[in-house]
Amino acid sequence: MKTTLLLEKEAVENLLPQKFPFVMVDKMFSFDETSLVAGLKIQSENIFSENGTFLEAGLIEHMAQSVALHTGYVFFLKQEKAPTGYIGSIKQIDIKKLPNVNDEIQSTITIIQEFAGITLVDIVTTLNNEEIANGQMKTVLAK
Repeated sequence: MKTTLLLEKEAVENLLPQKFPFVMVDKMFSFDETSLVAGLKIQSENIFSENGTFLEAGLIEHMAQSVALHTGYVFFLKQEKAPTGYIGSIKQIDIKKLPNVNDEIQSTITIIQEFAGITLVDIVTTLNNEEIANGQMKTVLAK
């Protein structure tokens, strides 16, 4: 399956509230009203890389920032400044495998429900088309 790159590192970083060295998304492959596919090539200098492995906290942050990228892009399309968001809750995260430095991961977020600045999403993260993590998260926009 060939994926088309819609946005690269600089454009993605402009849509996220996180700044270097805390940015865990560097590509956007697809977007629609209810879903997004985001990517990250894991660098050795990544703050969540240790001994050549991308840690659980980095994987979860990548998943959360994939949700934030969706929100940021929605506001960008409306020509409005995106508000800061927070992880409201993590219902469940199942990490099956940790990626390594130089691996490129992709997360697909699917919005289940969105109401009053609270978004419930399913997230699936893959490495070379193999599912390595999945979960469900609620994010909340700051007022």
